[in-house]
Order: sequence, then structure tokens, then C-alpha cells
Amino acid sequence: MDVRQLEYFLAVVDHGGFNRAATALYLSQPSLSQAIRTLERDLGSDLFHRIGRRVILTEAGTALIEPARSAVRALELARAGVESVHGLRTGRVEIAAMPSQAVAPLTGMISRFHRAHPKVSVTVRAAFTPRDVTEMVRTGVTELGLLASPAPPPDTEVRTHPLPEQRFVLLAPPDGPFAPDTTVVDRKDLAGHRLIVGQQGTGMRRYVDDLIAEGLKVTLAVETEHRVAILPLVLAGAGLAVVTDAWRELARQAGVRVLDLEPRTSLRVTLVARHGATTPAAEAFLRTALTEDADTKDADTAVEPPS
Repeated sequence: MDVRQLEYFLAVVDHGGFNRAATALYLSQPSLSQAIRTLERDLGSDLFHRIGRRVILTEAGTALIEPARSAVRALELARAGVESVHGLRTGRVEIAAMPSQAVAPLTGMISRFHRAHPKVSVTVRAAFTPRDVTEMVRTGVTELGLLASPAPPPDTEVRTHPLPEQRFVLLAPPDGPFAPDTTVVDRKDLAGHRLIVGQQGTGMRRYVDDLIAEGLKVTLAVETEHRVAILPLVLAGAGLAVVTDAWRELARQAGVRVLDLEPRTSLRVTLVARHGATTPAAEAFLRTALTEDADTKDADTAVEPPS
């Protein structure tokens, strides 16, 4: 067994099959299949059930995932440590992020990081719930993660770094249903309206579910996993949407009205990292993100001297 075989195994797991894994690895499918067969012979157990063109992990394959990720990460850490002796000139940072937080604050973090380390690439993996992010970081799919949740994640599974909270806002089309001078909407005033929501487990869906649990009569007009569809749906009149204010600037640029919701409700945004050693690139990303956050907090709390 060698690390390359483990990388091939994880590629099949992450891409959901041999075809897509082979494409991602720039290998022929027969070469990839042979490598996995060799790994299975070395381990003395099948790792996948092969059903036509589909593959399903066996119990042994499931058991191998976390150790395989640890082995691959250990090799990446060793390589990155040697390369960093001469400065952070190359490398890669992998981050799992929820959709809204991938809009902000992640875009700003990446921009600042690239200004400091222009030759280090950043890969953003999609995750739809806080638990998805935590699991991806804990199991080594990524080194870092960005999530938003009503309560901070437990630091027993990952290292946690709190960031500024994001409040919920309401997105509405420019031609209604609220008066042109309206800037704040009470959540009770959402009664009778059609709402666009995310899937179960997301913050925006939980907000609307809480309204329904309180007895507010709303219609779930659209449920979508595709956050990129929210602004077009609102503009098309499909409904209103409750999102975090990470979307505020993009929404305004698109011509969507952004209204504050009262009483104010927020999500706690957290940057998380693996316990133990991480690559120099990941540590540099953390330093850049957290230093900027500290500067922002200082600026927000600074008191201007009297004129």
C-alpha cells in the first residue's frame, strides 16, 4: 500500500465513481481500476461493491476513509513544511464553506490572502449545514471551514475562531409588497406572504420554520438548494427570502430590496480548523483572516474624538 493508492481511493469516494475520479486525476479508468484492485488485494478486502457503473462503499471501505485522509494529509503536511522553509511560495488551502458565508466573509478573506500569498491556491468545497462543515474539517476532507449557526460549534471536534455575527434580512422585489420608504419589517408582517427557503438544516430555513412554529401563516413557495437562484427568484416575483446580510451588497446591486427584520436575529459565524498540525498555507490563511477580523472589530468599537 502507498499514499498514491489512498489518494486514488479517496478520489473515487469524493467523486462518487470511477469515471469522474479518473477524469479528476487525469488517469484512464482502467489504470484507476487496477490501482484500486491492487489496494484491495493488499488489504485483503473489497472496498467497493460494483453494481453496473455504480460503486457503493463496503464496510471495509467506509472504515478506510478516515485513516486514508489522515495519511494523505500527513504527507501533504510534510511536503508543505519542507517547501515553507524557503517561504510560502506555493501550496493550497482547502476550505469547506456554507453558501452564504462563501459570499461573505470568505470572498474578502480570499482576496486579502491572495494579496499576501499570490502563488498559493484556494479550493472552496460546498457544504450546506454547520454539521457538514464540521465533519469535513474533522475528517480531513478540508483543513479549514466557515459556517454560521445559532450557537457556536463545540471546540472538542475542531478548533473554533469566532467572527462577527450576521443578522437576518428580508429580500423583496423592487415593486412590492412593502411601501417604498420601508426599511424595517417586523417578522409578524411576513404573515400571508410567499417565501423562498433553503433546505432543512440551513439557517434561513430554520428562521422560517420558527415562524411557522409560532403560528405565523406563510406559504413555502420555493425550496431550493441553489442559493444562486434566490436573487433571480425574488426579482421574478416568486416570493420573499430571508437570508443573512452577507447577501446585502449583491442583492442591492441586482436591484433587490434589502429590509432589516425585527426583532433582530443573528447567526454566529465561525472559522474552524482541524485539531493538530495544519499546513503552513492553512495557518497563513488563518492568520490573515483573524488579523483582519481583529482590525475590523477595533474599528467598529473605536470612538471618534470630539470635533
